[in-house]
Amino acid sequence: MSERAVLHVRFLGLSDRRGEGHHELVRLLEDLTPVVRSLPPDAALADVRGALRYFEADAERLAGLVRVRALARHGVDCAVGVAGNPLLARLALVGRDGPGVWVVPEDPEGIAEFLAELPVDALPGVGAATARSLAGYGLGAVGRLAAAPPATLQRVLGAGQARRLRALARGEDPTPVVPGAPEPTLAVEHRFGHDELDAAWRHRALLSLADELGYRLRGAGQTARALTLTVRYADHATTTRRRELAEPTAHTPALLALADTLHNALGLQRARVRAVALRAEGLAAADRATRQLSLDPADERRRRAEQAADRARRRFGAGAVGPAGRAGRPGRAA
Repeated sequence: MSERAVLHVRFLGLSDRRGEGHHELVRLLEDLTPVVRSLPPDAALADVRGALRYFEADAERLAGLVRVRALARHGVDCAVGVAGNPLLARLALVGRDGPGVWVVPEDPEGIAEFLAELPVDALPGVGAATARSLAGYGLGAVGRLAAAPPATLQRVLGAGQARRLRALARGEDPTPVVPGAPEPTLAVEHRFGHDELDAAWRHRALLSLADELGYRLRGAGQTARALTLTVRYADHATTTRRRELAEPTAHTPALLALADTLHNALGLQRARVRAVALRAEGLAAADRATRQLSLDPADERRRRAEQAADRARRRFGAGAVGPAGRAGRPGRAA
């Protein structure tokens, strides 16, 4: 049984503030504890174990204090998950669109009950394809995944993935909160000037984001293994979808193709979209990435043109060149 001492804080409404305030809000958490990990663009993890005695309060009360201070100093409310480890604190906010504090039980029975009905794609690293595969075996809920015989999971997932997901389904996460740990992700966001209903304009925004992500990844000599799309609506609710790329890449067309696939799969019709964001995950050095050689001359021409465009940007500025049809610089209203 682990002591509840980890907060996963999601700051609400930052998309309406044009990206301002995240660092200030993270510093607000650092007033409580030095063990804080920033999770851009709108969240943070904090281990308040050492603060419990100092403030003579439990973690739930400290979470309430975070909300009060964020509102008083920055006009921003929070959704806070409180649990014994980072995984459970994150899962406490699954399906929570508004402000509040949600506490995961400390005892094993309470943790199992909390996890039982969560969908398996709430677990980190479970994409749409894995979720569909598990659902086909009747393992679409976390509780059923945790209770499944190890041999069954190995047949479905393979030995390594089966062990990892079974541990996650039981709420096991020995990972500490590491202050200042480098984030293996890169995120960009586009905020519309009004609640956007037109899918064509959302595609233009995704083109801008994929272009920006690709340029920044290539400039840092990195590739991404997966992409996460977040759609934020007018009522501040969000939808998030994640999928692995076919291969680690920083190639803008590959990033855009997956971003469009994730967006189209949402089936948004008359949704009033306030912002869209892309996050590249699983970053690694480009010189260590393997790439399937292409026999398509057009693909090689696109890559050479991409390299030339990158050189022009570095020389004349990021806005000097870019794909036709993009919706302007990410992070600014269209």
